[in-house]
Amino acid sequence: MTGRLSDYTTLTFDCYGTLIDWESGIWDAYQPLIMASGRDDLHRSAVLAAHARLESAQQAETPGVLYRDLLARVHLDLAQVYGLATTPEMDAAFGMSVARWPAFPDTADALRRLKKRYKLVILSNVDRAGFAASNRKLGVAFDAIYTAEDIGSYKPDPRNFDYLLAHLQSEHGVGHGDILHTAQSLFHDHVQARAFGLANVWIDRQGLSEGGGWGATAEVAERPEVDFLFPSMMAMAEAVEAEAGG
Repeated sequence: MTGRLSDYTTLTFDCYGTLIDWESGIWDAYQPLIMASGRDDLHRSAVLAAHARLESAQQAETPGVLYRDLLARVHLDLAQVYGLATTPEMDAAFGMSVARWPAFPDTADALRRLKKRYKLVILSNVDRAGFAASNRKLGVAFDAIYTAEDIGSYKPDPRNFDYLLAHLQSEHGVGHGDILHTAQSLFHDHVQARAFGLANVWIDRQGLSEGGGWGATAEVAERPEVDFLFPSMMAMAEAVEAEAGG
């Protein structure tokens, strides 16, 4: 399927992990819980891995729950896993932390450069309010935004990609072959992108292709194929510009 980056008109994005540094955001949001329990033996990699397991299981179990409420449940579950003392207020605060998760330093500039050549579309596992807060950090107006709240399920459920393809076709005249799906997560995005026959770009923020860890993303047993691989959004934007002759 690999061709040229310029073969496509539309970039569909995962947001969290690709454009927003959700691992730093999640880790920071767990600090009140960890500090209140005095657990200086809990390390980022272990907590993020536990979060990944708990969140993906909760998303599969309760696909219609708003992301902020789902995060609150995950916070409670993680506290129980590690024997930490939490409260409903702490759980709720964690659920609302999405608004504070930072964008990667290269994201806004890269998106503005890509916007000159592509339609930009979001397919995200959050609720509308959470993405609206993040969107203020991203520096561009997206041509379409589809969230788990709109769809009623969480990636990697195939319903999310069915929804994306149907709505892009009916609302924007964007066909299957026009789309280049751009994401960090193999679990949430690339397995299904390949299953749907979409061209795809792996933004390998974690360096997983070079032996890095899985972080806050659930593991997959077998890595799906990808058409393009870049370590960052800026590297992708520069490759697009180089292909187009600057």
